[in-house]
Amino acid sequence: MTNPRTTTAPSPLPTSIWLPGPRDADTPPPFPAVLPDWAIGKIRTEFTQRHSRQPAPLWRLTVCDTNEGMDARTPCAADHTPGARNARRTPVILAELHPDTLPATTPHSRYGTDEQGAIDNGWPGFLHRTHRLLRTDDVLLLATRQRRDAGKLTDPLGLLIAAARTAGFRYLQHIVIVHGHAVDDQIVATPPEGTPPGLIHSDLLVLSAVHTA
Repeated sequence: MTNPRTTTAPSPLPTSIWLPGPRDADTPPPFPAVLPDWAIGKIRTEFTQRHSRQPAPLWRLTVCDTNEGMDARTPCAADHTPGARNARRTPVILAELHPDTLPATTPHSRYGTDEQGAIDNGWPGFLHRTHRLLRTDDVLLLATRQRRDAGKLTDPLGLLIAAARTAGFRYLQHIVIVHGHAVDDQIVATPPEGTPPGLIHSDLLVLSAVHTA
């Protein structure tokens, strides 16, 4: 007689909720940015100073589109956190992917499995190219949110996570960025312009680079 096989369910990934403080401005971010300024400040505190007294630079990429040649059209703002300008640490990269710039389905790769996405256009190729800039355990942050297509709510997170894993990233955490302020036991919404009715949050995915020998 054999003992019944038991399986252990995987631990769920941690999810955090970030709310602005009482003195944080609730000005919605302008297109194509996704995150408000107070969230960028919190990212500097939470991610650029991890495991080191010397902060890492923060590179903020605002992705305007994912068409051919997107890298040349994506502005990159370097962080000016004190101590980070002369730091030799690899930067923490924050890519803000406005939902209007993302396709609803996974782009088809023109290459084989060994090269898939490495030199593709669009955001799968962008993830591969970003992975090559980072060392093991370096952090990539992806910010986006849901959108509504023909009345149907579309959530891009699943496709982004799958593409990131294919590119060599490990998915670590999901952070919900609330567009609103807590007042007593309620949240007063301040959604960005053009968001679907009732949507008052953006999503921040925390990824780390994995390199195999």
